[in-house]
Amino acid sequence: MTGYRGRNVIIIGGGASGVLLAYQLLHQPTRDLRVTLIEQRPDIGRGIAYHTGNPDHLLNVRVANMSALPDQPDHFWGWLSSRELDVPLCPDPYCFVPRRIYGDYIASLLEQHTSDPADVERLSIVRGTCVDINEGDAGVTITLDDGQSLAGEAAVLATGHDMRASRAGYADPWAPPSAAPIDADATVLLLGTGLTMVDYVLSLLRDGHRGPIIAMSRRGLLAKSHRRVDAQRIDEADVPFGASISKLLHWLRSRIARNAAEGGDWRGVIDGLRPYAQRLWHELPQASKRRFLEHARAWWDVHRHRMAPEVEARVSQAIYTGQLNLLAAKVVSVAPTNDGARIHYRRRGDTRILNMQVGTVVDCTGIVKDPRATPNPAVRGLFDRGLARVDPLCIGIETDRNCAIIGRDGEVSQRLFAVGPLTRAAFWEIIAIPDIRNQCATLAARLAEPVSSRQAEPERVQL
Repeated sequence: MTGYRGRNVIIIGGGASGVLLAYQLLHQPTRDLRVTLIEQRPDIGRGIAYHTGNPDHLLNVRVANMSALPDQPDHFWGWLSSRELDVPLCPDPYCFVPRRIYGDYIASLLEQHTSDPADVERLSIVRGTCVDINEGDAGVTITLDDGQSLAGEAAVLATGHDMRASRAGYADPWAPPSAAPIDADATVLLLGTGLTMVDYVLSLLRDGHRGPIIAMSRRGLLAKSHRRVDAQRIDEADVPFGASISKLLHWLRSRIARNAAEGGDWRGVIDGLRPYAQRLWHELPQASKRRFLEHARAWWDVHRHRMAPEVEARVSQAIYTGQLNLLAAKVVSVAPTNDGARIHYRRRGDTRILNMQVGTVVDCTGIVKDPRATPNPAVRGLFDRGLARVDPLCIGIETDRNCAIIGRDGEVSQRLFAVGPLTRAAFWEIIAIPDIRNQCATLAARLAEPVSSRQAEPERVQL
């Protein structure tokens, strides 16, 4: 990079969100932008979601909707069709491919910029972990775990989901069962019944697990499956923006019922609502947001975040044979034993405390839900310095609608930003590629503007 003069944007996190933002920045009309991408893993573009090597772990979204580029909706399908891959041929854009293949696709977005001599100076990929972020009048300073210091005009957190550290005695849900190792005949208890649980069930079955598998969550709900259904066209004027959560859910259920009466599928209505999801969340009254999180979130998640039909078939077969059992219950205590753990639990709607012996417990509830419990030293440092704060619902760091991080005093930063799941407090629907790609394109265009333009109308946000 010696001799290159330009404005440096530092992206912390080289998973899918970070790569999508880097790509958009490097394709802005201005040529004075330089990007530094910090990633602690050996490969970029994978993160938690796409690092898996298990071919049974498929995308949860059909190929047709997984383009990384919002202005080129067939980009992923074209990339997939042009390559000879060690997976069965994807017959059409409505198929679901292994997530590791999608990780290859995301990584390929920056291949030109790491190989073309004319472009290589504009992108720097740094291996390491960001441990501290400082914001000053002239820019930002990033400190890595090896002591290295990097300077830039702006910094963007793109660290994805904070994953809860595996507790002592629990198997790691992100590692193959053979890493535990798990006795093939033992009873395995999976805490959580979402898509992380589904992945682990597939891993157990692939490893030849023979013992019972029990998946437990408060409601015991299983994600629904995709079908070949087109999104229904919903007129923006028909959507009850700003209504309470009870009125909104009543409207949604009525719409689904009318669609079903006409021979339609509920999936078409849910998918048709997707373009309005972020605005709906933004305009939802705060009390309704809280009620949604407490009472309706599980219902929304199983209908909105679905599994591939091929995955549904395997999970349904495991349920049919009795190997997999879904249980609506809550763990009261876990007592380690010589051959695993004794679980005390209470079924939903029952006051009795029951118990069972299991060989292994796997926490598949996934992410850190309270940002204050983050294991990420960079985010903790922002909280400690007052450069960031948690939103009132404690589901994410607080940002404005432009992805700018809001400090403890309510001041909106002009140099610190975030993208992806970290921003769910402001956007809610921001964990899937179709949403993140739009967010990254919009933020890149804003970061391409001079800082003086972004500072023209300073904003303060109060709790």
